[in-house]
Amino acid sequence: MNILLTSTGRRTYLVEYFKQALNGNGKVYASNSNYTYSLSQADDYVLTPLIYSDDYIPFLLEFCIENKIDIIISLFDIDLPILSKNIDVFKAHGIQVVISSSEVIDICNDKWLTYQFLIKNKLTTPKTFVDKNIALEAINDGGLAFPIILKPRWGMGSIGIYKADNIEELDVFYNKIKSEILNSYLKYESEGTIDYSILIQQCIKGKEYGIEVINDLDTNYVNTLCKVKLAMRSGETDQAMTVNDQSLITIGQNLSEKLKHIANLDVDCLEENGDFYVLEMNARFGGQYPFSHLAGANLPLQIIEWCRGKKTNLDNVTIDYDVLCSKDIKPVIINNGN
Repeated sequence: MNILLTSTGRRTYLVEYFKQALNGNGKVYASNSNYTYSLSQADDYVLTPLIYSDDYIPFLLEFCIENKIDIIISLFDIDLPILSKNIDVFKAHGIQVVISSSEVIDICNDKWLTYQFLIKNKLTTPKTFVDKNIALEAINDGGLAFPIILKPRWGMGSIGIYKADNIEELDVFYNKIKSEILNSYLKYESEGTIDYSILIQQCIKGKEYGIEVINDLDTNYVNTLCKVKLAMRSGETDQAMTVNDQSLITIGQNLSEKLKHIANLDVDCLEENGDFYVLEMNARFGGQYPFSHLAGANLPLQIIEWCRGKKTNLDNVTIDYDVLCSKDIKPVIINNGN
């Protein structure tokens, strides 16, 4: 079995996890639009056109056919909508894209759709506005209080996230985020809706938690893996401890049943006064997954076994509790000049 991980970026650990899971019974290929260390750690790699290029999907398809790829898994939010809309293109050549439906991807990538989905399904989430005028009315009426959070409607990590303590800061940060959107890859999602591409959100003060909601490839609920986040860096979990929290597990099961995603759903939650708020969802491996892996889970192996037609092995989707883990910085040589 040969696997292609697309848009690997800096997620070298996932390349390693999949290679370990295959255990020599196939190869792990990696792709990215620019060279990164993660590519060098795969069995082989390829540099692709930009995701939004018309050549991207034809290029990937040709590469997959030439290298007898069986499975494609993307590691990047912006890649997901493109791949999800082309599942059948790859399926026609016997290539399985392990990805949720386009509807699920849209709900997760568009934070305004995320908010509407959570409200519709009675899952607690911070008050959120996409229309600045309506948000200002809510502030004047007392329905929204400072401090408030401003962030891009589309995006990932900590790109363009600011906390405003008053109207003046709100205006400054709103215009700053708009400028950042127009000068980054976020401009593609925001094209045509720039005046509705910034969210104004209630600020929840409390502990941060992360859950990974695991479904099988038929969207059936399997398990929820919970962590309390102890440190963050550039919008990613930098240190966390695994926990057993029934409230978070219940949230995970509800999300699974309502959303019907495939494989991993990475979810950010906040706790305030004993209440958990669902903040964001990512239908992919997220930055918190290494902590689950180090605590005993092996989702890469489970995905491979599902693709081989095997049933769920609970050992692959279960973690030990109270395991404290941290990411580290490891300098590496990309080219030694030879």
